[in-house]
Amino acid sequence: MKHSTEIEKAFLEMIRENERLIYKVCSFYTSDEYPLADLYQEVVCNLWTGYPKFRNGCSFSTWIYRIALNTCISGLRKELKTPQKVPVSVLGDVLIEPESINDQIKEMYHFIHQLKTMERAIILLYLEEKSYQEIADITGLTVSNVATKLKRSKQKLKEMSNR
Repeated sequence: MKHSTEIEKAFLEMIRENERLIYKVCSFYTSDEYPLADLYQEVVCNLWTGYPKFRNGCSFSTWIYRIALNTCISGLRKELKTPQKVPVSVLGDVLIEPESINDQIKEMYHFIHQLKTMERAIILLYLEEKSYQEIADITGLTVSNVATKLKRSKQKLKEMSNR
């Protein structure tokens, strides 16, 4: 029993240390059908399920990004399979501290939310100042594919902002 308690404490500490990272990833994939709290809870559940299998093959943050992005993307795919009654326009309410974010950043998040699922993931990791190699490790893409997708995503964002 003691060993189990130690594992739980270590897991909870890891969640506390990476809470903002998890919220940030989840906030990129929220919708009316999949609210932030639900996504966050599902990510934490998946992290708990995978925690015993974590073998230090990568950093904790890389592992968390991978699980969080896969969970959010899977949730988005499930949502897209169900009929949508109303077009989803998110952003404003999903940010953790909306009052501290200026209008230009809100607009940027709005544009990012219009990108495709994997493009959003790559932009999120790029904004987190992850290297192309780290982005490749997290997403499972090659480094050259990351570079290509990032360049195209930046171009799309630039075009959206010029409209």
